[in-house]
Amino acid sequence: MKIAIIGAGIIGVTTAYELAVDGHEVHVIERRSSACEEASFANAGVLAPGYVTPWAAPGMPAKVLKYLFKPHAPVRVGLPFKHGELAWLRQWFQACKPQAYAVNRAAMQSLASYSFERLTELTKTLELHYDRADGYMTLLRSEQELVQMQPSLQVLKDVGYEHSVLDAAAARKIEPALSLETTLHAAIYLPNDAVANCRQFALLLRTQAESLGAKFHFNRTAESLTQQGLQGISVDGDLFDQVVVCAGVDSAALLKPLGIHLPLIPVHGYSVSAPIREPMDAPVSGVMDERFKIAISRIGNRVRVAGGAQIGGGNDINGSKMNESAIQTLYKVLSDWFPGAADTKNQVQVWKGARPMLPGGSPRVGASGVQGVWLNLGHGSSGWALSCGSARLIADKISGKKPTIEL
Repeated sequence: MKIAIIGAGIIGVTTAYELAVDGHEVHVIERRSSACEEASFANAGVLAPGYVTPWAAPGMPAKVLKYLFKPHAPVRVGLPFKHGELAWLRQWFQACKPQAYAVNRAAMQSLASYSFERLTELTKTLELHYDRADGYMTLLRSEQELVQMQPSLQVLKDVGYEHSVLDAAAARKIEPALSLETTLHAAIYLPNDAVANCRQFALLLRTQAESLGAKFHFNRTAESLTQQGLQGISVDGDLFDQVVVCAGVDSAALLKPLGIHLPLIPVHGYSVSAPIREPMDAPVSGVMDERFKIAISRIGNRVRVAGGAQIGGGNDINGSKMNESAIQTLYKVLSDWFPGAADTKNQVQVWKGARPMLPGGSPRVGASGVQGVWLNLGHGSSGWALSCGSARLIADKISGKKPTIEL
């Protein structure tokens, strides 16, 4: 089949590869000049299936209110709201209820585990070499944080996911550079998880897809999708048998004329990447500060600090308007745990990305309800962790194969 993929972020690139593997004629349409130049560009790089979870969770509304007036906040809500954001918050509030959360979390964790397996398989089979460090640790600053983590720990136990709860001394044996000046009550260590360079992986996989015949059309924006009856789907006048929409936050506007209405909004995140100043002072792999929801990752010869969730505030999705308070929180957490690890004065990259988020947190992967149009979108902050599994699932569905898992 002749298939168009709209978007060349990590979701679009992995989808292109899987469809090319199945022998389809693949065309990827991307408005930027290269792959992974938006939400996939400088994310945290975390590959931790055990911690992939919906942002819509019990207790989250209260936490959002708690952080409204604090300078260092993991979640920020700003005015004015754009069209649809207030309605999205109402739906998100409903998705925070325990029953909805349980369903969404189960779906996301199943997909994350499958995705990690597929990523590992591709890495080995294709002999891909990209900045990767194994092991991942969540840092807990207080006994209260450890108590609050018990439901998550129970989920890990229930599914048999390898993990351990460490005291401060044991945690520092794994990450020796952790500052002694910052209180560390306990840590949760996941030895089979990892941090890795998402964009580097995507560029390597793009080359593999091209070797299978996939064509990438950069600097081209998909303006309209039109159903052409039995003939297929038109993308700006070019006819395709099938179309897979992976266009991030712009997907909703593209799909609306077809009668497909998605409550998809941008939730902005930030990162700072800086050269490692002293390797002995840098993280071995990756850690997450549970209080501030900030990840610190070793990405090759750089340290990347990433996190934050910002809704509203009238910011554009392309990252030109930065929230200085959010950026200062990144620097604070880096200084708390790894002071002196990075050269924060030279060659520093500050990035803002628009994560495409649905209220429930879990993505839409599959048929759209319109013949010939497929969805692979709404992965939020977990796009890297869910990408390879989502791509394989949708390729199976399009090819008429039985997927390994069902969402």
